[in-house]
Amino acid sequence: MEANPHTTVSRWTTLLRWFDSYTENDDGSKQEGSGVDWLRTIPFVGIHLAVLAVFWVGWSPVAVWAAVLLYALRMFAITGFYHRYFSHKSFRTSRTLQFVFGVIGASSVQRGPLWWAANHRIHHAHADHPEDVHSPLQHGFLWSHMCWFLSRRHFRTPLEKIQDFSRFPELRFLDRYDVVVPTLFGISVFLFGEVLAYVRPDLGTNGWQMLVWGFVISTVVLYHMTFTITSLAHRVGHRRYDTPDSSRNHFILALLTFGEGWHNNHHFYPSSARQGFRWWELDLTYYILRVFQLMGLIWEVRPVPAKVLQPLSPQSVKNADRQKVV
Repeated sequence: MEANPHTTVSRWTTLLRWFDSYTENDDGSKQEGSGVDWLRTIPFVGIHLAVLAVFWVGWSPVAVWAAVLLYALRMFAITGFYHRYFSHKSFRTSRTLQFVFGVIGASSVQRGPLWWAANHRIHHAHADHPEDVHSPLQHGFLWSHMCWFLSRRHFRTPLEKIQDFSRFPELRFLDRYDVVVPTLFGISVFLFGEVLAYVRPDLGTNGWQMLVWGFVISTVVLYHMTFTITSLAHRVGHRRYDTPDSSRNHFILALLTFGEGWHNNHHFYPSSARQGFRWWELDLTYYILRVFQLMGLIWEVRPVPAKVLQPLSPQSVKNADRQKVV
């Protein structure tokens, strides 16, 4: 049977997009279908399957700690910079530091900062409406958790939504060639393990073990902790504010995502660098940003206005209580 030329070229285009995400469609258009691009999911599925390599490489305390530390570093890069800086401009910083954390965020394998922030801005503009790219109410849990970014429709970076940062060529490079940083990061983690195996054999680690723990396992856990905010944080928890969306606050999600779980707070006042509005609402990202501010690395950090912190009216409390879930 003769191959369909259009199908062949489309697959070639998909393969090219693994290396250059700005590759245009075969006809030069930018419109895409709405379904999942199954060929492009191969790396995503592959990194999940690679977790099983842990049964081959084993574990060591140093490898596990490397996984934890790299999770924490990259989670902060996502929450502090991809989200609160690039998406909401909740503070200002230097061009150098925005690039440094753009690189660290890109090592999380959640694509470039422009793509991430532009889609998040769309989410806030249309939260839980049909135009929302990952609303669990509109599209279901699985789609909101991870299928949406594997779809053809949401592959392109909507640069028109992120013109303030897309003017920086170094950020456009990170966005266009979003495979470069994760690849270099994985190689670096492997080489680090090989160096440790040579200079400190008593630690019981090596390159493959460090790659599996420091890159694969750390990245997969980081994936799904981040994804819970687009899915679970619109399903479980309590609502302090009667926002026009389904956002909710949840302590466990906030703990695991460095403060992002205070999602109802965030949707009520998204421009603040702080998402844990009350002193008992743990927000690790904000605490680190405050240290950065004291060090002079960031400035003009947007606070939570006093009017937002005022006690809610009895009717608002009643509305919020009515919308609590387990």
